[in-house]
Amino acid sequence: MQLPELTLGIEEEYQIIDPDSRELKSFIQEFLEQGQVVLQDQIKSEFLQSQVEVGSQICRNVHEARIELTRLRRSVHDLAETNGLRVCAASTHPFSQWIKQDVTLSERSMKLEEDMGELARRLLIFGMHVHVGIEDKELLIDVMNQVRYFLPHILALSTSSPFWDGRDTRLKSYRSVVFENLPRSGLPPSFKSWADYQSFVATLVNTGCIDEPSKIWWDVRPHSKFPTLEFRIADICTKIDEAICLAALIQAIVAKLIKLRANNQSWRLYRHHLIEENKWRAVRYGIDGKLIDFGLQRDVPTRFLAAELLTFVDDVVDDLGSRSEVEYIHTILAEGSSADRQLQTFRRTGDLKAVVDQLITETRLGCTD
Repeated sequence: MQLPELTLGIEEEYQIIDPDSRELKSFIQEFLEQGQVVLQDQIKSEFLQSQVEVGSQICRNVHEARIELTRLRRSVHDLAETNGLRVCAASTHPFSQWIKQDVTLSERSMKLEEDMGELARRLLIFGMHVHVGIEDKELLIDVMNQVRYFLPHILALSTSSPFWDGRDTRLKSYRSVVFENLPRSGLPPSFKSWADYQSFVATLVNTGCIDEPSKIWWDVRPHSKFPTLEFRIADICTKIDEAICLAALIQAIVAKLIKLRANNQSWRLYRHHLIEENKWRAVRYGIDGKLIDFGLQRDVPTRFLAAELLTFVDDVVDDLGSRSEVEYIHTILAEGSSADRQLQTFRRTGDLKAVVDQLITETRLGCTD
């Protein structure tokens, strides 16, 4: 079958770092003023002033996505160095404290703090969002229902937040725990149709729960403005090769589910709370744990299931031109995720500043001359 054009878009949120203290640095206003000269609307503020967000242009394939993300990372890196600062990609800072961070002076940030109180102030977390273009709204909802099963696998491969407030949390994705304090976060429910989803959103708006659909913060959601399915489950990947691998994998899973649908097949829909069990295992253990194979009714090493996922998408990756990018999963399984490498560095050095230095170095890999 001819796959639809599954365009890609990637958003990343970076930490702004003082290279002397290795602490987070409130500097977003200066970043915006200087960065918008080069990146225009591709660089944005986030809730806290020590965060900077970039968003790619629409990419037709994973090769364009790599070029675009490399350009964005290089631009932000150069901007930071010009100001005597650094940036790094990890979903939590190893030791900077949320209570000491300055909130960005914007209407959006002020409203979030007013609505969520201290829960908003604790959002010292950094994520990566991958958008896959799906024009057909009914198809988008069908894919969202099925793809929930694979979200824990994606999270396990991306984990980059083992530390919080100077402590080893013993979790591989502490970001996930922090974010799920917010309402309308976590795994989405299933929907019968696009109209069913619209009815759900209308209920939230009409009852004053939200003022617009972007206040729904699920791990995967229909984007409120663009015809994309937005994957928000992942920690931000430290290395660009990891980020491109995860984007390619997400695109390939979507393509596979669409191919199954074209053949009058579908992935089985499992209970929400069963998938939650797998998400918790991914949060806690990353790729070193086990996930439940619901068909077999037993838990299986996550590493095995990640390799099995490559077999699942094998018949679509060549059409997408992303075989080598998806197969980078083997490197992640061999070398560990960012969370694993951070923990190795800390156990070797006993120094969280050394962990920050590692994150800065890895974030630059493949992005600077």
